Amino acid sequence: MKLDFLQHLSGGLDRPVPARWRVVGETKRLTDVMLSSPLHLAPVPCCAATIDSLAGGFETDIGLALDQHRRVRGALEALGVRCHMLPPVPGLPDLCFTRDSVVTTPWGPLILNPALPHRQSEADHAEHFLRSIGAWPVARIRDGTIEGGDVCIAREGLLIVGQSGVRTTRAGVAALAALFERQGWEVLVSPFDPQHLHLDTIFCMLDEHRALACIDALDPAFVAQVRARGIELLPVELAEAKALGCNVVSIDGTTILISDAQPRLRVMLADAGFDPVPLPISQFSACGGGLHCLTMPLARAG
Repeated sequence: MKLDFLQHLSGGLDRPVPARWRVVGETKRLTDVMLSSPLHLAPVPCCAATIDSLAGGFETDIGLALDQHRRVRGALEALGVRCHMLPPVPGLPDLCFTRDSVVTTPWGPLILNPALPHRQSEADHAEHFLRSIGAWPVARIRDGTIEGGDVCIAREGLLIVGQSGVRTTRAGVAALAALFERQGWEVLVSPFDPQHLHLDTIFCMLDEHRALACIDALDPAFVAQVRARGIELLPVELAEAKALGCNVVSIDGTTILISDAQPRLRVMLADAGFDPVPLPISQFSACGGGLHCLTMPLARAG
């Protein structure tokens, strides 16, 4: 297994990681997030969503994308979340989907190993940025490939990792799982069809005991494992998942950022006691990413 240890997970500590840069659960109160402007957004034909968009004649409207991104940032800041802006870079059209190159663990930020060459450059750029703001990465995965859309720190003690075999491979999962298992965490692996791109397009935590899930797209054994751990699955239809309806952000286990194009899911969440906040993300969903993809938590309280 290739894993570059930069910090205390290797047994040495050359630069302490401030306690603020940690995430122990996907639905703890979000305090800090990494965003990046979609100044260079363009559909990259590497997943079903973007291929369909291009086949339908989609062309990016950068002005509209910038406006929609400002609305996402505004909603986060109105909810008390500090937004740290990763500078955009020409030639990196997916950089605004900050979720995929980094994941913040209970021990600090971890640089991941994206599958596509241009996304490898995103990881390099993100690592440099994190160092510049004092969120020094603890390690960088080098074995296999793994992307943040497949990583779900479900709650303290439970990590869920999606494995399509394309964007996140068995070797990448093993490298990440080893870090968490070494600290006593349980790790569940969810295999899924690569047409869904990432796990967060078909499974997203809402609070510590409930998740949005496209059950028809999930492995039955994984569904049984999740339910056995007391997690209720609120159903998402395949068409809704394809439109990034499942790709949501839990701010604090109650307030949920969700696409404004998902009226049924918004009603379902409200009926379940959540507070859904609808946001326009049409430019991003056409490029294969939703609200979860656009936000990389740097810190959650608790």
